[in-house]
Amino acid sequence: MIMTRELQRATFNRSALVRVLSDTLPEVPGPKYDFGERLGQWLDFSDALTLFSVLNTEAGSGTSVPPAKSDLPAQLARIRRNLSESIHNDGVFSAGPARIPFPIPLPNATAESAAEFSPYHRYYLAHQRDMSAAITALRANARKALVGQSAAGKQLADLDAAFEKFLFTRERNLLSNIPIMLGKRFDQRYAEHRAALAGHTTDDPTTWTQPGSWLEAFCHDAQTALLAELELRLKPVAGLISALGSAAEHKEQKSQ
Repeated sequence: MIMTRELQRATFNRSALVRVLSDTLPEVPGPKYDFGERLGQWLDFSDALTLFSVLNTEAGSGTSVPPAKSDLPAQLARIRRNLSESIHNDGVFSAGPARIPFPIPLPNATAESAAEFSPYHRYYLAHQRDMSAAITALRANARKALVGQSAAGKQLADLDAAFEKFLFTRERNLLSNIPIMLGKRFDQRYAEHRAALAGHTTDDPTTWTQPGSWLEAFCHDAQTALLAELELRLKPVAGLISALGSAAEHKEQKSQ
């Protein structure tokens, strides 16, 4: 089956997010484990039984419903574009208003209070909530389309739903570590900034929003991580939509 072959060829341990975090934080090692082995450690006995049931459901029988013209590829492109623009439009270092503004030091803030990472942690979490809400809804719509397309499509939709359920907590916990890791980068950027100041120079937080500042550099760090995370989060639904399109194209070729 086309969808199964695509899954087998996936390189789960080479995501752009891992590369970005490794470049940003050199102490973060690249994964040195086998994906299948690690996945087996994440699933318990009941999870394994559910997967066994899904994988052993006969996918070739049943009648398929001729699908209407799907706009799911357009929805995927729109969600990718909207979320990417929301990340790029920080409202500080880029022109135009921001839906989720990048935090800046409050007026009259001291350097010590302005260098608190909490606002930037909340900024990153807000983007994560945005991504999760939009992509989860699209993924559910893609599964519905697959269920209505064919028995094989239903099997893939059931498999995806099972994995989403099994791995939800694991994924949430792993992704919640990203802003914590970025906090180390924030501290590193600020320490380098402080070291570059002359001993008699007062550190004025109002200068941190100027072009070329350490805070602008950190804003770029956060945006790079967010964009890489966005692509990682989009992979499952992009795969479902691709499978949906491939199956529809194959069916159309057979009917000619």
